[in-house]
Amino acid sequence: MKILLFLVLISVCWAEPHPDNSSLEHERIVHIQENGPRLLVVAEQAKIFSHRGGNVTLPCKFYHEHTSTAGSGTHKIRVKWTKLTYDYLKEVDVFVAMGHHRKSYGSYQGRVFLRESSENDASLVITNIMLEDYGRYKCEVIEGLEDDTTVVTLNLEGVVFPYSPRLGRYNLNFHEAQRACVEQDSVIASFDQLYDAWRSGLDWCNAGWLSDGSVQYPITKPREPCGGKNTVPGVRNYGFWDKDKSRYDVFCFTSNFNGRFYYLIHPTKLTYDEAVQACLKDGAQIAKVGQIFAAWKLLGYDRCDAGWLADGSVRYPISRPRKRCSPSEAAVRFVGFPDKKHKLYGVYCFRAYN
Repeated sequence: MKILLFLVLISVCWAEPHPDNSSLEHERIVHIQENGPRLLVVAEQAKIFSHRGGNVTLPCKFYHEHTSTAGSGTHKIRVKWTKLTYDYLKEVDVFVAMGHHRKSYGSYQGRVFLRESSENDASLVITNIMLEDYGRYKCEVIEGLEDDTTVVTLNLEGVVFPYSPRLGRYNLNFHEAQRACVEQDSVIASFDQLYDAWRSGLDWCNAGWLSDGSVQYPITKPREPCGGKNTVPGVRNYGFWDKDKSRYDVFCFTSNFNGRFYYLIHPTKLTYDEAVQACLKDGAQIAKVGQIFAAWKLLGYDRCDAGWLADGSVRYPISRPRKRCSPSEAAVRFVGFPDKKHKLYGVYCFRAYN
């Protein structure tokens, strides 16, 4: 009986494939031949660095696997660029190209186009970069039933700074925080930007809104009022809060500017209104908080004189710590929000280049 069973098993193993199995296998081969080599989309660099006002190219090329050809020639190539939100759940249309058709969207209109240095080049060129352009971009290439994607991050050189209004600490809901940053020549910072700032030494105990709707703050020197002195340095996370009802400070991000930031030499100290008029008379405008931070961080601007800024605050930038001028650290020193009508200070102006 055992011998008989053994012979049956051998006959099954040696038997020719069933016609149905052969047909399925044949269909698989035909399917691969019909669709050709698999489409691959790649980026030569995952991160690209630039600055506000500059031009940048986000790399993206497409190939067929095991070949160097750009496409099969049987289908038109469709290239679509989108910007990803922080959680990847939503995409913002940037640019679409198919054949001779080209279309850009929103604030990207007139500022984006494909480089097309070769048949397989889908790289996106962005001109006159804005602060809002920072983030992750997806390049999608579609040919017939095949498609593939790659993601490129656009980083901007800049500075993150904490901001609270004249009303004082923790007085901004999320939407007010966004507007406050824009009013100071900046945008609300992302977590990645705050994290990079923390790694560069930013230490701030007040919690602030970030662009993803979370509330966080960076600590490099742990201490009791800021999470406890025995905790490790890091970016403390309060989590996500109601954007309409919850109130915190905000972390803003700004980059370089197309203009001149300067302290106005004036024979006398000025009230706030006099400071505004003095800058106008000099062919400029009273400077914004984002502009003093950009000048300090990116240009090394250093001045020990306290001066009015557009939001009614008084500050001064120190890049070279010294006695009586921020002796312990380089920083933009905050004097406060003095009485606009009676307190006298200098003024910082900004003149935009045409």
